[in-house]
Amino acid sequence: MEGIRVRSESKEDLRAIDVVNLSAFEGEQEAKLVAELRKLPDYSTDFSLVAEFNGRLVGHLMLTPGSLTFNGEHTPVLILAPMSVVPSQSHRGIGTELVGAAIELGTEKGFAAIFATGQPDYYARLGFEAAVKRDIQCNLPVPEDRVMMIELDGGALAKGGIVNYSAPFLSLY
Repeated sequence: MEGIRVRSESKEDLRAIDVVNLSAFEGEQEAKLVAELRKLPDYSTDFSLVAEFNGRLVGHLMLTPGSLTFNGEHTPVLILAPMSVVPSQSHRGIGTELVGAAIELGTEKGFAAIFATGQPDYYARLGFEAAVKRDIQCNLPVPEDRVMMIELDGGALAKGGIVNYSAPFLSLY
């Protein structure tokens, strides 16, 4: 999309990211989640993406490591959450650009899949499918149709399993 630039976050972006999350979700829960996810030992700013439109930070997407467990085997996956766009800038394709960059990054870094818990219709438009179709469950207490995934490494999810979200997500639910 013209005028939208996606890049990794920098220290200078932290306050603006909080503002984006606070305005998009009309509350502090997601901003607090971002702060907790940044404390994880395997957190990397490379996986915290921001979107700028006309030089202004208007979107944020965070990817954190998770795992898909099947019969004691653990497959590294990414968890996409939260994703936010300033409400006044919605419907410009900012979320689509952020998710596209996340898919590209996850593929480049060799992850098997990206999981997202959210609006099935939205994520389906971006190539995601319901995890339950692949016999994949989630360790969060959410409706199974809300757990969406996109496979990045063909066949890596063929056995199904349980996708494990990290502790900050568990405390949120």
